[in-house]
Amino acid sequence: MKKEKIPKGVISICMILVLGALPPMFDSTIVNIAVNDLSKLFSTTFSVMQWVVTGYTLSLGIAVPFSGWLVQKFDGKKIFMSTLGLFLISSLLSGMAWNIQSLIIFRIFQGFAAGLMIPTLTTMVVNIAGQENLGSLMSIVGIPIVFGPIVGPIIGGLILKHVTWHWLFFVNLPVGIIALILMYFKLPKFEPTNTKAKMNLPGIILLGLTSGMFIYGITKIKGTGNNITGIFAIVIGLISIIVYTIYAWKMKEKALIPLKLFKSKNFSASFIALFLAGLATNGPMLLFPIFFQEVRGLDVITSALWLIPQGAGMLMTRSIVGKMTDRIGARFVVLTSIIITIIGTLPFAFFDMGTNPWIIWAILLVRGIGIGGVTIPIMSDSYIGLEKIQIPQASVATRIIQNIGAAFGSAVLSTIVSNHMIGKKLSTINISNAFHAGFITSLIFTAVMIIPALFLTNKLNVKSKSVLSSNTSN
Repeated sequence: MKKEKIPKGVISICMILVLGALPPMFDSTIVNIAVNDLSKLFSTTFSVMQWVVTGYTLSLGIAVPFSGWLVQKFDGKKIFMSTLGLFLISSLLSGMAWNIQSLIIFRIFQGFAAGLMIPTLTTMVVNIAGQENLGSLMSIVGIPIVFGPIVGPIIGGLILKHVTWHWLFFVNLPVGIIALILMYFKLPKFEPTNTKAKMNLPGIILLGLTSGMFIYGITKIKGTGNNITGIFAIVIGLISIIVYTIYAWKMKEKALIPLKLFKSKNFSASFIALFLAGLATNGPMLLFPIFFQEVRGLDVITSALWLIPQGAGMLMTRSIVGKMTDRIGARFVVLTSIIITIIGTLPFAFFDMGTNPWIIWAILLVRGIGIGGVTIPIMSDSYIGLEKIQIPQASVATRIIQNIGAAFGSAVLSTIVSNHMIGKKLSTINISNAFHAGFITSLIFTAVMIIPALFLTNKLNVKSKSVLSSNTSN
């Protein structure tokens, strides 16, 4: 049968939604390239400045369950427009920040708004797509996700070279305002599905406190000196996760992340793997541009251009990863991708100011191919074996843990690099060695990811058993 064409009106709605999603999707990668320059402008350390990225990512993850509640209770159009408005206001305030503390606070608001927008967008697309067109429309919506790692750093580099740093955030305003106008006139209403839905505030607070305290505690642990603040924060994080476990056990299915989900081998493995994936892949994303600027002596534009091979590698694998996962299962796709990621990261533990640029670009391409095949199969495998009622809960859990892992990775690696420089001269060799320590740490977490990956789906084993069974019966 001939497949029906997607109505033009539906495509138009999706394109308007994509336009609204562009600012938050590009914002984190735009800022990554500027961390080094912003550290100097605000006269602060790298370990403090990384909170401009970490705070954004962490609040993005915490906002996800709020989005699930809002989209059930209120009109999707109003939610999306309101959250985009909050993001634009936060962008304006970020660009007007007067010190590092105010910038971090406004970035946290930015991340929270982005965390509300993206799941709402996905829900709206699913509602208008229908089963036949869902894949095609999701590929349209995924445009900012695909091109963010490539285009974001270049935009950030151009802004820093030609205008002031304030435009790293002001650049969101014209795009966002145009999107808001189009949404007001062109988007239909998206009726709520459950106006009686209740927000699980205790669960959100406990999980947010857990992740926030752990990450804050890590950034406060120094190689020398008094670590009491960091230890105290980590203890609070431990207490919070214990309290949440007791709370989830009593609430059963009503918990934000029900403990019953972890009875599924696939979900448990995916949950752990997603945390490690966020840590192992996102942490180096923060280090690369600073490594290029501090060790290689590159300007921001050139640093951004050097990141293109990694983005190109991610694009190369995106089209085949889904097909391979459907065919052979997530286990061998993820294991292969982990090995490729290790191959594409290991050389950075030895690269210095004299390394041939072509070698660095080739290794970044390899790394991009590797990390492009990690997240999608793990996310897909997390739903296998779950009941239909558990799928929304698993979706919230995986989104939260992925973002927490990413924030955790940025905090851990930046802390290791900063601690490695304590008491040492700011020489190129010492700075290079500090980054080497960060990359080695990333490699360790990437290697640990192999353990949960071994418990993901293996369809080859199922096929071999079915073939053996048919041969025996014959």
